[in-house]
Amino acid sequence: MKTTIALATALATLTSLPAMAADCPIKVGVLHSLSGTMAISETTLKDTMLMLIDQQNAKGGVLGCQLEAVVVDPA
Repeated sequence: MKTTIALATALATLTSLPAMAADCPIKVGVLHSLSGTMAISETTLKDTMLMLIDQQNAKGGVLGCQLEAVVVDPA
């Protein structure tokens, strides 16, 4: 679980770097299994990421831009 959170944090950081030169909103990739055997345990992680993105947007976003979650199932 710690690895997944670290991966999600790294992914969010890496996806926000090119957004500094791009137009708003900043797209954040949320790569979680939404189907298959891992879907049961990773649904909570996906919901947590979406909640954290909503909380950050309520605080004004990042660098003046709102965050937009892009949820993808790698399967």
